[in-house]
Amino acid sequence: QPQLVESGGGLVQPGGSLTLSCAASGFTLAYYTIGWFRQAPGKEREGVSCISSGGISTNYADSVKGRFTISRNNAKNTVYLQINSLKPEDTAIYYCAAARLFYTSCSGKYDYWGQGTQVTVSS
Repeated sequence: QPQLVESGGGLVQPGGSLTLSCAASGFTLAYYTIGWFRQAPGKEREGVSCISSGGISTNYADSVKGRFTISRNNAKNTVYLQINSLKPEDTAIYYCAAARLFYTSCSGKYDYWGQGTQVTVSS
């Protein structure tokens, strides 16, 4: 079965950094746009960032622009999210998802979803 697995989450202090990874198995990630989403307790899931299959096009939510960087290594079948200057409001479960199309808003139809990795920002 096609599968996405997120890793790299953890507990960090405000201002700290994390790198999240999204590894694909059972399908070739190079054919897909990858989006990162997050969901905090009591809140709706929101789009964070997305990257086109070739890595040329990217987009970020206003709340993370300038702090988060999305990248991909298709040879490793993996997409990354570098998170800097973490804030308490970044605390959420972070999910990656794969889509056939690139959406400039990052919102659209995603075929595969991972189970998520927890990011907690606290002093």
